Amino acid sequence: MSEQDKSHDNPGSEQTPPEDAVSQAQRDAEAVVEAAVEQAAGQASPEAELEALRAELEQTRKALAEADLRAQAEIQNMRRRVEREVANAHKFAVEKFAGEVITVADSLERGLAALDADNEVLTPAREGTQLTLKVLLDVFGRFNIEQIDPRGDSFNPEQHEAMAMVPHPEAAPNSVIDVLEKGYALNGRLLRPARVVVAKG
Repeated sequence: MSEQDKSHDNPGSEQTPPEDAVSQAQRDAEAVVEAAVEQAAGQASPEAELEALRAELEQTRKALAEADLRAQAEIQNMRRRVEREVANAHKFAVEKFAGEVITVADSLERGLAALDADNEVLTPAREGTQLTLKVLLDVFGRFNIEQIDPRGDSFNPEQHEAMAMVPHPEAAPNSVIDVLEKGYALNGRLLRPARVVVAKG
């Protein structure tokens, strides 16, 4: 009998998949199903995910709004600070120069005091010195340099420097009875205090 006849006579002799291969295929299918179930369980519903995104967006909006307010406040403060510094730079640009020039006024006033008013020979010198001092004080006025002459006023430690205290029955206690050297201020800022003699109380 030929091999072909044998095969016709024994139909169960065809090759079948091994049992372990079938078991592996079943295990693979079960694993795929379990992974799909786990993935479905781990995923939130679309509504919950949308709500979480909305909450996150609202929180981001609040943070951005707060950051914007802080940035605007900082910019405003910086602008004010720069404007103040520029204004001070304009107001006090000549401060150092003014501090030096006021000594010229001191010299002119001392020279004027030294000229005898009763001596007619010195009259031209006296008038010339007075005119020069007036011109200088006018220049001071144009640059907001103010002369402090507190004679007769109450002593002010913020603007005056007491060089001596002497009894003076006709003056009020703690009043300025003599000015040894006038003070000066630039735009309200003290350049030099007035050096004064104060009546003792």
